[in-house]
Amino acid sequence: MKILTVAIPNHHFFQWVNQLENSGHDVYWFDVTDGGPKSPKIEWVTQLKGWKLKWDFPFRSTIKKRLPKLYKTIQKYNENSVSKAFQNAFDSIQPDVVHCFEMQLSGLPILPTMEENKTPLIYSSWGSDVFYFEELGVLKTELQRFYKRANYLITDCKRDHKLATKNGFKNQFLGVFPGNGGLTNDTTKIKTFDTRPLILIKGYDDGVGKASKVLEALQLVSKNLLLNKHIVIYSADDNIQQQIKASKKLSALGITIYSRHTFIQNIDLLAVMGQSCIHIANSISDGMPNALLEAMSMGAFPIQSNPGHVTEEVITNGENGLLISNPLDENQIALHIETALKNEALRQQAQYFNVNLMQKQYNRATLQPKIQALYKTVYSEPI
Repeated sequence: MKILTVAIPNHHFFQWVNQLENSGHDVYWFDVTDGGPKSPKIEWVTQLKGWKLKWDFPFRSTIKKRLPKLYKTIQKYNENSVSKAFQNAFDSIQPDVVHCFEMQLSGLPILPTMEENKTPLIYSSWGSDVFYFEELGVLKTELQRFYKRANYLITDCKRDHKLATKNGFKNQFLGVFPGNGGLTNDTTKIKTFDTRPLILIKGYDDGVGKASKVLEALQLVSKNLLLNKHIVIYSADDNIQQQIKASKKLSALGITIYSRHTFIQNIDLLAVMGQSCIHIANSISDGMPNALLEAMSMGAFPIQSNPGHVTEEVITNGENGLLISNPLDENQIALHIETALKNEALRQQAQYFNVNLMQKQYNRATLQPKIQALYKTVYSEPI
């Protein structure tokens, strides 16, 4: 079977695709951004890149850096459209199945081509593209048009299946699967609950992510509770670093920052999660966060926002984590942090429960045959 995947370059996408290695299928990846070189993470996949530029003219990189306005004008005429490039790829490959990951960036640009054929189309919803589509600039008419063409749906949470159905998806639902295809953890990196000196914070603050509110909350937490704790912020947007520098209270804390623009190996991040007493992530919109699942699998106590009631699918508030009901309320977040730091029994109980829950529901080896079977099901069914 020839499977043509469509996605942005993304670690979770690479992890999903690697579940198909040695499955006997010919797998292709059309990079909708055409950003950067081929990925070494999926070397076995035929990667369709280099389609964007009509002409890679001399000194292009220099002009892009020094004369960005001129470069932008030139590129209006020097770039092929995603739609045209995908059409060429589709015609060349003649795939048996097309699988797009996320709607706004990957699904809508290929829709004109897919509406002209009957090849099975699988759509994996990601993050906010079902829950927050209007705020992301997707019209409801575009959403419904895409749902009409998508033959199959995979979501990372139960909520998004319900929302897609409510908004017009009437075709076959293939199930709930983690966006990265499952978790593989080194259990030797999971520290006991009483040997975890780190507080780990996801640093997205991009309009949807609200890490700035977590930093405001930290300033309200009793200093005594933060003694002997080191704070690590990963995937931090630039304004998060600026917020820390501008605050005497935050600057006085021990904080290590990993910029959103600095790549961290997933295995290294998992090791940090295994040393963290708390993992905090706060946003106003999301699907089922892969980082949350990874943190829970490594025993970090989760303090997590709950947009659209999605994270309550894996967290029971006050038992195996704490849910942020209002991501814009720093007082509530501060109270949750204090509750978690004071209650060692709660964290110990949650660690045992969460590690086992993630192993049971999201184990990568267990999910692999189920994921491979999805494609066989799609290919064998008449459309």
